[in-house]
Amino acid sequence: MTPKTINVGGQAVIEGVMMRSPAALAIAVRIPSGEITVKTQKLKDLASRPKILQLPVIRGVVTLFQALTLGIQALNFSANQSLEEEEGELGAGVLTLTIGFAFVLGIALFVYLPLFLTNLLKDVLPLVATSTVLFNLIDGLLRVMIFLAYLIGISQIKDLRRVFEYHGAEHKTIYTYENGEDLTVEQAQRYSTLHPRCGTNFLLIVMLMSILVFSILRSDAPFYIKFASRLVFVPLIAGISYEIIRFAGKHQDKTWVRWLTKPGLSLQKITTKPPSADQLEVAIRALQEVLQMEKDRPDSTRNAMEVVL
Repeated sequence: MTPKTINVGGQAVIEGVMMRSPAALAIAVRIPSGEITVKTQKLKDLASRPKILQLPVIRGVVTLFQALTLGIQALNFSANQSLEEEEGELGAGVLTLTIGFAFVLGIALFVYLPLFLTNLLKDVLPLVATSTVLFNLIDGLLRVMIFLAYLIGISQIKDLRRVFEYHGAEHKTIYTYENGEDLTVEQAQRYSTLHPRCGTNFLLIVMLMSILVFSILRSDAPFYIKFASRLVFVPLIAGISYEIIRFAGKHQDKTWVRWLTKPGLSLQKITTKPPSADQLEVAIRALQEVLQMEKDRPDSTRNAMEVVL
């Protein structure tokens, strides 16, 4: 990243890309007519928050909660814009139900299921019942395996593949900007779709960190206690994972850091796909809008790291 660049992140949405900086957000979507529609929004700079919310780990939880909120809003906007006019807009109720279902499914797949399967193993392998370390290690490994199977499964869905292509366009565009190149389709095509600050990296780190954090919980505790504790520890794990990916994004010049981020980069081969020129145009438009909004800010070089999604 060049000294004069600001930290930008983003998220692939339906037929488009959201880009964000410390104080600005833009969503660019390719509508059915072929034109690009854009929505912009000013954001409260992270550095203007109370000091306690800027502390390590805590800042990660706050930033990720904001990213989740803005991401849901961006998905809602893109879904409505990409629909054919005669189909109308998605109502707030439909969106709420969809998000609620996704949330429950996530807990069921990545928290309840691996814990349930590990609990079953206690009857087959007595050592699992007596060893806290082994119990939580198996629980964590099952969680990672389910996560990988889930990613591979959804990557086969045609509509989601287009989202993954826009994900690749987002990364290529950010790389182009971070390397000081002109924001053109030709320049962006030269760069990789794999980025060290990607949300896929973050999720993998969360999976691995959960193994370490949950290892302090006794394996002989009642099932409901173990399940509830995993939910309670989610913010802590997310905050620690945010700090790790933040550090990795700022120290890619170190060989050992690049080696540590390789698994996450490899995983992005599933969640990002090579984009078309049209998709890159959308990502570039979103970033240009964000940079224009940041242009007149005297403190626009402030290091407020955003996770690339």
